[in-house]
Amino acid sequence: QVQLVESGGGSVQAGGSLRLSCVASGVTYSRYCMGWFRQAPGKEREAVATIYIGDGTTYYADSTKGRFTISQDNAKNTLYLQMNSLKPEDTAMYYCAAERCGGWLITSPREYNYWGQGTQVTVSS
Repeated sequence: QVQLVESGGGSVQAGGSLRLSCVASGVTYSRYCMGWFRQAPGKEREAVATIYIGDGTTYYADSTKGRFTISQDNAKNTLYLQMNSLKPEDTAMYYCAAERCGGWLITSPREYNYWGQGTQVTVSS
């Protein structure tokens, strides 16, 4: 049974940084894709960054390229999202997700079936 637990959200001023963590259990790491997604009030859930654990291939949304970094620590079964140069428009609930994938990276939230409870990120101007 896959369980995902996020932490690290909070409130920061624009230009600040946060690091989100997602501890995963029940994930056969090399056969999974994992990702960070976010959802702001009144908006659809969108991909922030995803990674294919098997080979480290990553995807970033255009809005986060160059500012956010997704990484994994297999020894700790933990996925990270380093967020730098935060903007007010990054304010959202951030979710960690996991799904089995067969050697290619999946990026749509509709393709992920395992989700954490979410952690709130608020960026003030």
